[in-house]
Amino acid sequence: MEQVLAGFIDVFTVVNILYIALGITMGIFVGAVPGLNGPMAIAIAVPLTFFLSPLAAITFLVGILKGSRYGGSISAILLNTPGDPEAAATCFDGYPLARQGKAGKALKMALYASVFGDTFSDLVLIMVAAPIALIALKMGPPEITAVIIFALTIIASVSGGSLLKGLIAAAFGIFINCVGLDPVTATPRLCMGFIELQDGIPLMAIGIGMLALSEVIIQIEEHAITPEESISLGKKTKREDQTLSFHEFKGCLKTILRSSVIGTGVGALPGLGATIAAFLGYGAAKRASKTPEKFGKGTLEGVAAAEAANNAVVGANLIPLFTLGIPGNVAAAILIGAFMIHGVIPGPLMFQEHGRLIYGIYGALLVANCLNLVIGSFGLRFFARVIQIRKQIIYPVIIIFCITGAYMADNSLFAVALMIIFAILGYFMKKLDFSFVTFIIGFVLGPILELSLRQTLILSKNNPMMLLNRPVSLAFLILTAFSIWKLGFRQKKSG
Repeated sequence: MEQVLAGFIDVFTVVNILYIALGITMGIFVGAVPGLNGPMAIAIAVPLTFFLSPLAAITFLVGILKGSRYGGSISAILLNTPGDPEAAATCFDGYPLARQGKAGKALKMALYASVFGDTFSDLVLIMVAAPIALIALKMGPPEITAVIIFALTIIASVSGGSLLKGLIAAAFGIFINCVGLDPVTATPRLCMGFIELQDGIPLMAIGIGMLALSEVIIQIEEHAITPEESISLGKKTKREDQTLSFHEFKGCLKTILRSSVIGTGVGALPGLGATIAAFLGYGAAKRASKTPEKFGKGTLEGVAAAEAANNAVVGANLIPLFTLGIPGNVAAAILIGAFMIHGVIPGPLMFQEHGRLIYGIYGALLVANCLNLVIGSFGLRFFARVIQIRKQIIYPVIIIFCITGAYMADNSLFAVALMIIFAILGYFMKKLDFSFVTFIIGFVLGPILELSLRQTLILSKNNPMMLLNRPVSLAFLILTAFSIWKLGFRQKKSG
């Protein structure tokens, strides 16, 4: 209890609250720009947190993620182009509402639903994370090996159009992680004569290159939609069309709660992601509605359903990260790098070794939701103008930040060169429909998988059948085989 109280008290300092507010503001700004997204901003911002305290650094990055989820709805509603894929379902009813002159009403419903869904999943995280961590502490190397194999299979199957391509991307990520010194014998592996590679390939070089720089290259190539096609928040429209009444919010409350539950459930499972949650929440709301014919033509219920679901994923994604050390999506994978920079290894031991930090993060999550509501409400007109910024200004600035971030992460131009290499790799992976998300998560989980597998072989005297002799590991391997068969068969049938 002392750690709980101390952690929550740590949040309420001027410095921490300012960093959370800064993260929220940056996140909304980035999310509102089509083609930019939260994970990209987090990857660029991680090097900026080197000199912050662990609590300030993590909450600043989580603030970016929370803000970007709401920010994505701004361009979805005003431009009919989601700031990130998670807001795609918001376009269905958000843009028609904007065409009817009710853009302000739609944006406010998106904000309130986002904050509600986010807060709901954060409360679930606070309640279930510690008990799950206690169970995870009883797992040995065979169980951890099987869990990671199962998680990578699920992530590979849902992060792209092909299970085979997803598995290839995950295996390639694990292979790239092998570059550097062997963790057991300390002998160089795959270094190709470069001394800089003996410490391994920096996660930030991969993250910034594949998430940010490669996306900029693709956006420049595809010539993003021009600002002239957007709908602005007009001052001459009726006041009732720009405000959201309590009665209207109350009418959507059941939908928001349903989508929050769906988003939390989806977010707790590694790999499914906020995009799937948004479409599931939207579909469930349409089926449950008494007037399903209004969906797609401009109904507040559709906006509320999509936004509550995709934002509820944010807190739920931290459940597997905090309890098992397994990132649920690419943003959580980048957060692992931030944790490790500050000497914290995500997983069940974190509750024993850094309990005060954990509860500080919990408090910061709730504070961030309040600030998201306040900043989103008062800055609505400002953020609505973000989509009108010319891409010729935004893209050069992002490129400069990418180069600066990669250099700061390792204080080396070699890291910048690696970032450019992985940006090119990320470009071709996206073009060939190989999941770069699975690649990054495979890279992050590679050291844990290798260590647990080698520990299993040492304990069993080089007998891999030990994985089948333990009930928990056997159960997860059976689930893995069933998932490959079921998902592979479904994709083959649909193809």
